[in-house]
Amino acid sequence: DKVLPELIEPYELRAAKLREFLEDVKPSLCYDIVPLADPFGPSVTDPDLQCLVVSEETHRGGEAVNRKRLENGLPELALYEIQLVKDPDHSQNEEEKISSSSLRQRLLGTLLQPPRQNPALPLRPYVIGLTGGTGSGKTSMAKLLGHLGAFVIDADQLGHAVYVPGGPAHEPVVAAFGAEILNKDGTINRKVLGAKVFGNQEQLKRLTDIVWPEIAQMVKERVREADAQG
Repeated sequence: DKVLPELIEPYELRAAKLREFLEDVKPSLCYDIVPLADPFGPSVTDPDLQCLVVSEETHRGGEAVNRKRLENGLPELALYEIQLVKDPDHSQNEEEKISSSSLRQRLLGTLLQPPRQNPALPLRPYVIGLTGGTGSGKTSMAKLLGHLGAFVIDADQLGHAVYVPGGPAHEPVVAAFGAEILNKDGTINRKVLGAKVFGNQEQLKRLTDIVWPEIAQMVKERVREADAQG
């Protein structure tokens, strides 16, 4: 069962753990663990493969593999289907099978690890860092915390603020990337700037080295403001 800390581990670590498990179960077999860059991986190109293990849910995927193999002039694989184990204690909104998805749902709202006590840190203001990818629910969580009385600091908004004329990053960014990134009114054209940095790690680091410390400083000022407001 995979829970969040395992899902976000680097591939190399997950592959090493899988190899350790497999070799512990049956050390006499030779295991070749490969990353999948597409839904099929080597299953549709390796002529030495003879069998594919599928579940009730992935049987159709196995059939798709065989169709691809036939297109590639390879013999079909024998499909060995394993049965899914039913979960007798699943709740109404959970899957009937024993599933790591259900386990992750049950863990929602629990701590990954207990808070670490650090005597060097003041007890207040208590700062929560809210992060995640696009569409992960940051805005909704920030609104919820705000309704509960939290002082919400939006780093995205501060990120825009550092770029405006008179903002702390405006002049250093123009000096680093040239006047061609400016609009006629003196504001930074973020599309033009973005075209210069995205896909170029060196230029992107050059930009973040200017902008991120300024955003961090603005966040610290907002934290002090929140503390002053109680």
